[in-house]
Amino acid sequence: MSDRFAVLPQYLLPKQALTSFAGFVASPRRGWITTEIIRRFVAKYGVNMDEALDSDIASYASFNDFFTRALKPGARPLARADLICPVDGAISQFGAIEHDQIFQAKGHHYSTTALVGGDAALATQFQDGSFATLYLSPKDYHRIHMPADGRLLRMIHVPGDLFSVNPTTARGVPGLFARNERVVCVFASARGPFVLVLVGATIVGSMATVWHGVVNAPRVADVREWHYADAAVPVHLKQGEEMGRFMLGSTVVMLFPRSPTAPLQFNPAWAPGQSIRLGEAMATYG
Repeated sequence: MSDRFAVLPQYLLPKQALTSFAGFVASPRRGWITTEIIRRFVAKYGVNMDEALDSDIASYASFNDFFTRALKPGARPLARADLICPVDGAISQFGAIEHDQIFQAKGHHYSTTALVGGDAALATQFQDGSFATLYLSPKDYHRIHMPADGRLLRMIHVPGDLFSVNPTTARGVPGLFARNERVVCVFASARGPFVLVLVGATIVGSMATVWHGVVNAPRVADVREWHYADAAVPVHLKQGEEMGRFMLGSTVVMLFPRSPTAPLQFNPAWAPGQSIRLGEAMATYG
């Protein structure tokens, strides 16, 4: 079966309704029912609870509390690298941005302008730069951390579709990551600006950042934007610090500018489809 044919049912499914229902199920405290749901989830997906700060599944009051669980200190040591991997998950794609085009899958590209919600001036800063797209499956740790030190400049909430973001859908839905709902976070760093995009998906109840809380509740039809460059209390985050979280699994897309004097070089051990862990070396500036 072709990937395009495999994803056809997603065009017909009531994705917004399914996502709202998932949030309704995941958020409340339901006692033994919540514990049983978590127990079955852990068994089905092989979640490693030994890494969790709280490994007792009966202690989680809601499914969302379990899903966004913290890790034990030292569970993810940070590599000595200019850019570290910000999540646990798998590599979807990474590499060079060709002018303004990001590679999604064979036969599919999308533009940086579309990804960041239509802001051409912002997108231009990443022309011929680099990108990395990382997929978080249901079993993964779902907090997102900083790939490098950064100062928050802007946050943009872009409403959109809620297709699944699994590898089959990435191969079958054109412009997937630029059409799904997403939260675009723009940071300043010692190497120039970088963008970290949290991409929503079917049954992803919400996306949250440490400085704002839940960004996409309630869901709205218009693009919303927050500015932090001149905030009275600037938002500075160190490499490896938590910056946000998904309430259910999804994808992170990162954009980095072209650096003529010290080109960005991704970890030579990386390859599409490969499993990755928070804190491992992602890239260095040559």
